[in-house]
Amino acid sequence: MKFKLARIEKNFTQQDLADQVNVTRQTIGLIEKGNYNPTLNLCINIAKALDRTLDQLFWEVNQDE
Repeated sequence: MKFKLARIEKNFTQQDLADQVNVTRQTIGLIEKGNYNPTLNLCINIAKALDRTLDQLFWEVNQDE
């Protein structure tokens, strides 16, 4: 969900982000749903495009700790 929120905060559509990182819109949709495990290079490109760190976009924080 953090991934999708970051995209929306940048006012990017899925297609906008896909174009910036050279993947399909469908790939972005699958990543947002958690149905696709992107490569590290793709994660880095997405983080750069959204002005976020990898931790901010992809690291799961355990709320119980």
